[in-house]
Amino acid sequence: MESRIFHKHWGAEYLSDNSVRFRLWATGQQSVTLRLGDKALPMEQAEDGWYQITVPDVPHGTEYQYELADGMRIPDPGSRAQKGEVNGPSLTIDPGRYHHENNDWKGRPWEETVIYELHIGTFTEEGTFRAAIEKLPYLVELGITQIEVMPVSQFGGSRGWGYDGVLLYAPHSAYGTPEDFHAFIDAAHGLGLSVVLDIVLNHFGPEGNYLPLLSPDFFHKDRMTPWGHGIAYENAAVRQYIIDAPLFWLTEYRLDGLRFDAIDWIEDSAEKPLLEDIAERIRTAIPDRHIHLTTEDSRNVIFLHPRDEAGNTPLFTAEWNDDFHNAAHVLATGETHAYYQDFADQPEKHFARALAEGFSYQGEISPQTGEPRGVSSVDQPPQAFVDFIQNHDQTGNRAQGDRLITLAGPEKTRVLLAALLLSPHIPLLFMGEEYGETHPFLFFTDFHGELAKAVREGRAREFSGHAGHDETVPDPNALTTFTRAKLDWKKVASEEGKSWLRFTRTLIELRHRHIVPLLTPVSRVESQVLHTAPGMVAVSWRFAAGTLSLALNIGTDTQALPAMPGEVLFAWPEQQDTLTPNTIIVRFADGEALS
Repeated sequence: MESRIFHKHWGAEYLSDNSVRFRLWATGQQSVTLRLGDKALPMEQAEDGWYQITVPDVPHGTEYQYELADGMRIPDPGSRAQKGEVNGPSLTIDPGRYHHENNDWKGRPWEETVIYELHIGTFTEEGTFRAAIEKLPYLVELGITQIEVMPVSQFGGSRGWGYDGVLLYAPHSAYGTPEDFHAFIDAAHGLGLSVVLDIVLNHFGPEGNYLPLLSPDFFHKDRMTPWGHGIAYENAAVRQYIIDAPLFWLTEYRLDGLRFDAIDWIEDSAEKPLLEDIAERIRTAIPDRHIHLTTEDSRNVIFLHPRDEAGNTPLFTAEWNDDFHNAAHVLATGETHAYYQDFADQPEKHFARALAEGFSYQGEISPQTGEPRGVSSVDQPPQAFVDFIQNHDQTGNRAQGDRLITLAGPEKTRVLLAALLLSPHIPLLFMGEEYGETHPFLFFTDFHGELAKAVREGRAREFSGHAGHDETVPDPNALTTFTRAKLDWKKVASEEGKSWLRFTRTLIELRHRHIVPLLTPVSRVESQVLHTAPGMVAVSWRFAAGTLSLALNIGTDTQALPAMPGEVLFAWPEQQDTLTPNTIIVRFADGEALS
């Protein structure tokens, strides 16, 4: 079977003769020594601040570090694996050792995607790649087609969300070895599941980041982000480090795609913008598999998501649609703090527009910022948007990590879940949502000393004035904050859990049978908001094959049902002539083709 090896510009790379080339960019260092096992090997200084050395006969799994002139030893920023924690020795990894059993896997078309977002550390009691493999048949039975794994690049401490990664090519050692992550992906492919990885290219975490010490020019001195100095993407060595990371994960691990976190904080002055550069390189390098690239971007832009005449996506595939979530959340809970204030005025109109057109804000002034936000998205196909009613951010970035079912109650949550899964947008479920999980998903870290104090105090300040805030904001560094976020798999076997699972499975089955066939790459759609009222929305989408209509009511008053042609696909709790509180009806009229 064919192996896949990606040769990185940074780090330790096995060559054809079993020798290893070690390469490090360190413009701020006068000398660098490779500590390989018990050997001390001075590295040669090359042009433009690079240090390198090639060493023969290096066994797979050999420990190594870089020693600076002052005697300080650090891990390899290009490490493929750590022996343990982020500040310790790196390991040489021969990527040719793992051969995927399902090497002929080509992925799945985007239009049939149902995403399941999970965090490896809290998805199972063990919190490892290997333990997660045991749950894959469960996801297949549920009807999931794509697993989205929260970031796994090595970060400080043993537990965390993963968005503070510092070694971009190394799977977090607390989750398992590179071989374990390979096995997880391979097993998923064997069951027909795609796997995508959430990656962070806009900043590095506060612990284990030695890049400023190695090369101060890795970061801008003046441009700041919420996490510190901005990355100097226009620098050639920096750009190589960043661009190699997504190509590395897709090539060596045979992932089916990537989700790019908070790209609105990626700013560079290069002639070709970094994100377009990355996407074009990926499309060129991997032309024979379905590769799905999604973005998170609060700007509500579409220039990164073009489609050609055949419906292909030459850059990015889809955008996380926060407007859909935020409007649904305000509609269900009435909360209007922070960014929810943008949806406080008639949230049903915002939710209806998000269903019909994608973005709710398409150039209008944001009450939160006082600035215009977004561009027109009416011409984007429905599958250009990834929708959700909860995810890691929208639960974990609450003071108490409350899930929607806790805030809005099970009846409203069921209605919104049905709307999510039966709209033509691409749906995303957050782990546990399918069986009515009520365990919170809290923000957790594993920092120590002054850093732990800063994170704890900063977290408390962040929620001052937010809904659900009091003086009991959990300490992110406490072990119990992490353990409370683990899924309660016992609930799956309870009567309540079984009821939720039946409900979710039914919706996903209906989606695969009736909604997915409408979403051809070149399909045209005309959407329309049929009616809105307090707590109520009705929307239709007219495809070449017919008209899909959806009406729901999570308000306090019964509402009239607008004209919706066709047969009933789904009604909950039962089919009615009016929309009583906490009801939804979805219909499809076959043959009402676009002219």
